[in-house]
Amino acid sequence: MSESKLTPRHVAIIMDGNGRWAQLRGKERYYGHMQGVEPVRAAVRAAIRRGVRYLTLYAFSTENWGRPAEEIDALMELFCRSVASETPELCKQGVRIAMIGDRSRFPAKVQEYLAQAERETAGGERLTLILALNYSSRSELVRAVRLLAGRVAAGELPAEAIDEQTVGSALYTAPYPDPDLVIRTSGEMRLSNFLLWQSSYAELYFPDVLWPDFTEADFDRAMEVFARRDRRFGLVQEN
Repeated sequence: MSESKLTPRHVAIIMDGNGRWAQLRGKERYYGHMQGVEPVRAAVRAAIRRGVRYLTLYAFSTENWGRPAEEIDALMELFCRSVASETPELCKQGVRIAMIGDRSRFPAKVQEYLAQAERETAGGERLTLILALNYSSRSELVRAVRLLAGRVAAGELPAEAIDEQTVGSALYTAPYPDPDLVIRTSGEMRLSNFLLWQSSYAELYFPDVLWPDFTEADFDRAMEVFARRDRRFGLVQEN
């Protein structure tokens, strides 16, 4: 098997377990979110080292707005500080930051920090780091349907011309390849409204490690598991 088949082009991670990690240590949930920054650095380093070209991190879902206000406020502040402090190093590493999701609901300060990080890292060519923020796969699909319905109503698109490629082109992820591997930490075995359309043929991996404990070695183990998977995409394996 070729090296390209052994290495996923696109890895997506559901970074789960920050709150539980903190509670197990008698700390507030925010402490777990703070400790979850280093594993992001580790995942970026490992992705670059392994030749992964796209890394998507599920950082904040639309459902997360239902959390306590003080936790959300703390997360917004953490986003701003982390983006500002990490951008120079990401530039050095050749990482380009992109975002999927509806950023309009975020405070203006958060939106500006994100936009600035995207501008400053635009030249990165080694890895595209995609942050899924205020993201929901179902909301993404509803948005895509509305966009396509608008084009049909305007006479720009015949309804019978809509196919999988057309739908895909209306998604947030249109510029990027579908994920080859989806990792969810903490041992939970569900996708939680994350990249449902895009992950239809992704390999899934559910390590028991809570996100703050996730290391480069854990990323490497995920790569090793992926390399052993037999990906047939609904076809019959050739003899």
